Amino acid sequence: MADRVPMKKRVFFYVQHLLGIGHIVRASRIAAAMQSTGLEVTIVTGGKPVEGFPGSLLNHVELPPVIASNSGFSGLADVDGVPVDDAFLARRTELLLSAFRDCDPDVVLIEAFPFGRRQMRFELLPLLEAIKSAPRRPLLLSSVRDILQENRKPGRDEETVRLVEDHFDGVLVHGDPHFVRLEETFPLAQRIADKVHYTGLVAPEPPEPAQDRFDVIVSAGGGAVGAALIGAAIEAQALLQDPRSWCLITGPNLPQEDFDRLSGLTPAHVTLVRFRRDFPNLLMNATLSISQAGYNTVGDLMRANCAAVLVPFASGGETEQTVRAQKLAALGFAEVVPEEGLGGEQLAQAIRRLDQKNARPRIPVAADGARRTATLIGEMIARRS
Repeated sequence: MADRVPMKKRVFFYVQHLLGIGHIVRASRIAAAMQSTGLEVTIVTGGKPVEGFPGSLLNHVELPPVIASNSGFSGLADVDGVPVDDAFLARRTELLLSAFRDCDPDVVLIEAFPFGRRQMRFELLPLLEAIKSAPRRPLLLSSVRDILQENRKPGRDEETVRLVEDHFDGVLVHGDPHFVRLEETFPLAQRIADKVHYTGLVAPEPPEPAQDRFDVIVSAGGGAVGAALIGAAIEAQALLQDPRSWCLITGPNLPQEDFDRLSGLTPAHVTLVRFRRDFPNLLMNATLSISQAGYNTVGDLMRANCAAVLVPFASGGETEQTVRAQKLAALGFAEVVPEEGLGGEQLAQAIRRLDQKNARPRIPVAADGARRTATLIGEMIARRS
């Protein structure tokens, strides 16, 4: 009798991005790492499609996409900006639950929730109940970045703790505790300390330099709110009369009217593009990066050697990028320019300050978080078997 080939262990990974592309990029890196260790990964996405992510080799379930309908992230709309109704949400919920049943996973990984993504409770709370009552209950893990958005409403953190205690087997914090600990942005972290696992930063593998070479890379993340940053960079380049080669990456979600307006302002010797999937490779050739302070962008910067100006996204009461930028500035890693009142002169001044400094220091932060996450999940599965 021929030996039976053991079935691969299955992971069901839910990720919902609402504005930028950081969540889907980080999740894609983690999913690819899990698959490389022999796990079978189904990644479920519910945001506006992003070219190249999560990757063609993964099982991919696409829910009807929703985006944030306002800067405070409290409402949901379809990709045309029309607020979604109860029928739309009910259909998404059923599609999600059906995908879960079809997958019959050994592990469910939910990105951000319950620490964030409260707007998705309409489908995630039913998913938690389906997991709890499944004939073969999978492990349930929360996947969160190192710095959380700080809650401004009383009772939110307490509710998060209750959900973790009642449903989750672990919380994977994708950061290095020597740089920032969960309790710095989540005051009740000690209550769930026995479930918290630090994985290190989910950064890309050290990339090869791109064939294209630009000295200055300006990037606006997903781009939905990046017009001011790109506009200020165009002004700063002119003020400095900087002879270096500049590449401005607006992000795929920048509204077309903003892109067209910025194209008209961009001089012929400056390159303006919507998206470069090889952004980490471009940084390897650069001497200066100007960007927001999102998780993935900072991870990319840690693999490169260029000087950095960070303009943290802070609209709608967002705190995460400001916390990260201030920590990095304190370590001498970057100059920080506030988003409020951003203009060309402020950016030009930051660039001048960097030009007078020595090379930025290396920060000893574990950056192999995708691989460590995959290893950790494999170990959890093995202990349960």
